[in-house]
Amino acid sequence: MGLTTIAIHLVQEAQQNQLLGRTAEEKAIVQQWLEYRVTQIDGHRGKDETRTILKDLNQYLEDKVYLAGDNFTLADILVYYGLHPIMTELSVQEKEKYVNVSRWFNHIQHYPGIRQHLHPVVVLKNRLYTSGH
Repeated sequence: MGLTTIAIHLVQEAQQNQLLGRTAEEKAIVQQWLEYRVTQIDGHRGKDETRTILKDLNQYLEDKVYLAGDNFTLADILVYYGLHPIMTELSVQEKEKYVNVSRWFNHIQHYPGIRQHLHPVVVLKNRLYTSGH
């Protein structure tokens, strides 16, 4: 079984189905992000692909709080865990370059119960929260 299959099963077992999306559209978006985590983030090779992932994600998150829109979902959790090692390696300047990713990442890492054993990634809040989010 793959990561997403197991994660979906655990969400259903915990009766937290809202994490899979509330509407048909949200469910489809969550599924797309779960696939993205496995195919793109987990499958990335080297700095160029990492930059492309961050650039695309930064653009996508420009007007969003969460990956599937207005609600926190399994997509946010799994993409957060996939990006954690990447975000840990980024310099302050790189985090500033991907300001929307940094804002989203910081928000998710402070969501109750999400970070668990992972070290918090330091993100410069003073620059990130000036856009009104």
